[in-house]
Amino acid sequence: MKGITSMSVKDVVTSLVDDGLVDTEKIGTSVYFWAFPSKASQARKRKLEMAEEKSVKMAKRLEELEKEVAAAEKGREETAERQELMERLKEEKDKRDKMLVRLKDFAENDPIVLEQMVRETGEAVEAVNRWTDNIFSIQGWIKKKFPSVDQASFSKQFGIPEDLDYLE
Repeated sequence: MKGITSMSVKDVVTSLVDDGLVDTEKIGTSVYFWAFPSKASQARKRKLEMAEEKSVKMAKRLEELEKEVAAAEKGREETAERQELMERLKEEKDKRDKMLVRLKDFAENDPIVLEQMVRETGEAVEAVNRWTDNIFSIQGWIKKKFPSVDQASFSKQFGIPEDLDYLE
């Protein structure tokens, strides 16, 4: 059996309805599809009008921006005074950058920062010792609960170093 299958017709009609090229209406138990040539031309006209309106708006915006650019350039003619001010501005920016670098160097040796680092180091040592104590507690519990487990193989299996000890 050759020809067009009903499923392919249904798919094509559905895609045309989705694209807005064909209209559909359910009347009773039947579904009717139709398309008027004038509807397509009206849609194209509407699209053309919107594009023309957008073009006019963009032309006006371009004209406004060109006027703004011209107004902004009025005070920026290359003069000796302006050149001198631009050089001074560059020098001041360089000076500011050097000061910021110097300030950063001072911040590294700031007593408040050093004190905070000492405090954080103490907290870190305390946390390491707490975890070391937890590991030793678990090893002790395992040794009591399972006396047949070898301590060295247990440590190796869980990646616990043999020289694990508390930090001072």
